[in-house]
Amino acid sequence: MGSVEKVSTLSRDLMTFLSGEKLVLLTTMEAERNIPNVAAISWVKSVNEKTIRFAVSTNSRIVSNIRSNPHVVFTVIGLGTVYSIHATSAVVEDAMSSVSLKLAKIEATVEAVFDSMFWGSQITTEPAYEKTYNVDKAKKLDEEVYQALLR
Repeated sequence: MGSVEKVSTLSRDLMTFLSGEKLVLLTTMEAERNIPNVAAISWVKSVNEKTIRFAVSTNSRIVSNIRSNPHVVFTVIGLGTVYSIHATSAVVEDAMSSVSLKLAKIEATVEAVFDSMFWGSQITTEPAYEKTYNVDKAKKLDEEVYQALLR
């Protein structure tokens, strides 16, 4: 079982890990039915030990969910374990002007970080993914998004 010690900031290792191109699961509460909604996101950047920014499509249900209920949980699989990062979030830009796609910038303030891996085990292989569209366009878009997230 993971540790029960309450930590309220991201560790250096976790900050580095959350520097882009990682698969992260984001849990929000559906605005309409007040039930959990889990989505895979990848445009995620840690800004400091208390702040995570991420981008999603402006028409994503994540945006309306956060406007209805700002509490979120990031599930991060990496660094040998599974982390649950509880945070309060807000849409800080409806559509980032410096990005070629219509993406909302969302900022989350970290409240608690838990090691939620079950007892007696560790992650040996992190989740991996590959882009299925034009590699050059994907790289250009990623650069735009990550730069915009840090502004």
